[in-house]
Amino acid sequence: MVELLIDPAIRQWVILPIVFITLVFGLVRHYVTVLLRNDSKTPTLEEIKDGQALMRSRALRENGGWIPRESFLMRKHFFHNEERGYFKTEQRAAANPMQAMGDPNMAFEMMKGTFTNVLPMIVIGGWINWTFAGFITTKVPFPLTLRFKSMLQRGIELKTLSASWVSSMSWYFLNVFGLRSIYGLILGADNAADQTRQMAQQMSMQGQSMGGKPPNMNQLFKDEWEALQVMTYRDHLSGVEEEVTQRGQLLPLTDPTLKKLH
Repeated sequence: MVELLIDPAIRQWVILPIVFITLVFGLVRHYVTVLLRNDSKTPTLEEIKDGQALMRSRALRENGGWIPRESFLMRKHFFHNEERGYFKTEQRAAANPMQAMGDPNMAFEMMKGTFTNVLPMIVIGGWINWTFAGFITTKVPFPLTLRFKSMLQRGIELKTLSASWVSSMSWYFLNVFGLRSIYGLILGADNAADQTRQMAQQMSMQGQSMGGKPPNMNQLFKDEWEALQVMTYRDHLSGVEEEVTQRGQLLPLTDPTLKKLH
């Protein structure tokens, strides 16, 4: 394998410009996505009500032992009662999975995702490949197998070059997926500059448009009702007063905690 000595000027004329272009491109994509975001898909009052009921029921199952037995049974009766329980009386119409395929809003959202995510990435990547073609930017500080050459040496076809070297095009792709923490620091956690999150959202939208089933609230209600049915109350605070008293007796009189209590 050939060992190279990189010119220090590559840092100013190749590495930093690619990082700067990728960062600015992510920021611009975030603000363009915010401007094109469709806020018409706000959840309905019924969806919010059902979601909050499921969250309350799960919180009761997880933390029910920290409240009195009467409070636990009262909350369980509200959700689990056979005649008047929330999960028994509330019935929702089954959603039609074929409705999403003919929804023009779904197609428009997919088109916007392609416009703000895929096409600019292809244009910027092609421009970087044309402008910085043939440059070696950096080297991975550990040895790699030859399988990594196709990933780290895009645009450079040298069989004698070690797989640890990174080309300018591969450096761009590493920055695209590696600046997530910087975007989160500048724009916050819920930002549209994160390339991986945007791709995941677009894939989920495509899955829904291809017939993916929306959540069935009746099935979720049934599962939560069955989970509450097998749950029994267990008091996590039983004997806590005796334990606190016993520990207080074992503490020395010079303990600062006792001084504050006195």
